[in-house]
Amino acid sequence: MGLFDAIRGELVDIIEWTDDTRDTIVWRFPRHDNEIKMGAQLVVRESQIAVFVNEGRIADVFAPGTYTLETRNIPILTTLKGWKYGFDSPFKAEVYFVSSRQFTDFKWGTQNPVMVRDPEFGPVRLRAFGGYSVRVVDPPRFVAELVGTDPRFRTEEVQGYLRQMVTSRLGSALATAARDVPVLELAIHQHDLGLRMARALTGDMASVGLEVPHFNVESITLPPEVEKALDKRTQMGVLGDMDQYSRFQTATAVGDAATTPGSGMGEAMGMGMGLAAAQQMAQNTTPRQPSAQQGGPQVPAGPPPLPARAEWFVGVDGQQQGPFDRDGLAQQAGGGRLTPDTLVWKAGMAQWAPARQVPELAGLFPATPPPMPSA
Repeated sequence: MGLFDAIRGELVDIIEWTDDTRDTIVWRFPRHDNEIKMGAQLVVRESQIAVFVNEGRIADVFAPGTYTLETRNIPILTTLKGWKYGFDSPFKAEVYFVSSRQFTDFKWGTQNPVMVRDPEFGPVRLRAFGGYSVRVVDPPRFVAELVGTDPRFRTEEVQGYLRQMVTSRLGSALATAARDVPVLELAIHQHDLGLRMARALTGDMASVGLEVPHFNVESITLPPEVEKALDKRTQMGVLGDMDQYSRFQTATAVGDAATTPGSGMGEAMGMGMGLAAAQQMAQNTTPRQPSAQQGGPQVPAGPPPLPARAEWFVGVDGQQQGPFDRDGLAQQAGGGRLTPDTLVWKAGMAQWAPARQVPELAGLFPATPPPMPSA
């Protein structure tokens, strides 16, 4: 610093910062030999915090407003300096202006794919991209932990640190989301994933005075080979019946070939149409058999249907069993489950009747001879 700057530093008594950049987080007010006059005006604008550092220690913090620097306005610095009677001589202190606004130009992305397990596809590699914003919520801690003595601390100086924090959290967040939600449905849960990441990163960065107000997940993508397989699967679903589609494709190809000169398909189609016409003419010239309406005998086209077999129901121990055909009833009688006294019924009967009273079932039971005459 030259002589003119030193003299100007002795005359200027307004301490302020007008930010003309979009990436400066912390700016140190330049003053010759760090001397500040008692009674100087401190102007702290909205979205700014002024931090006084004396001999490496945080002395005082000023919120937005205009202040006249006197011993009563800087109590910590006054205690450090030992001013008891309103000492008016210049004092040495560094003034750091910390921007408390949101910085929204941070981008993130997975450098390496994240392996997750999907219930439908099994192990799948995912990539994700998006952006997030950062804000200083504890200026003294931020200055002490990250800024140090840097006269102009920019966003690029903290990007590497933030990228590592995002990467360390993103893998577990994606794995947890894929465990609860299928991979194909992650897109509709991107907002919830962003909220979860913002909360986790804010907790991690509290130790350096930062928070993450917003974390946006712009896209979650699958590997190219998986996307191609899904595209094929989607095409098959859109086509529907593959047999009908194949027929349609064949018919279309034949039509295109028929209209192509020199392909030979036109001549082949002409021959096919000629054969079809000849068959139709032969059918038309064949004498027809007179129908019943024309007075001729009606010839059946085939044998008549077989008669339906009767279905019988049997009552055993108050329970209905069946239906049985006659062969089934014979098996029941042979096994002793159907006796002459067993109740039976079939369609057409008014009510249940013992088997012995049904003439159709008489042959199921052997004849019983009458008793022998007495001697």
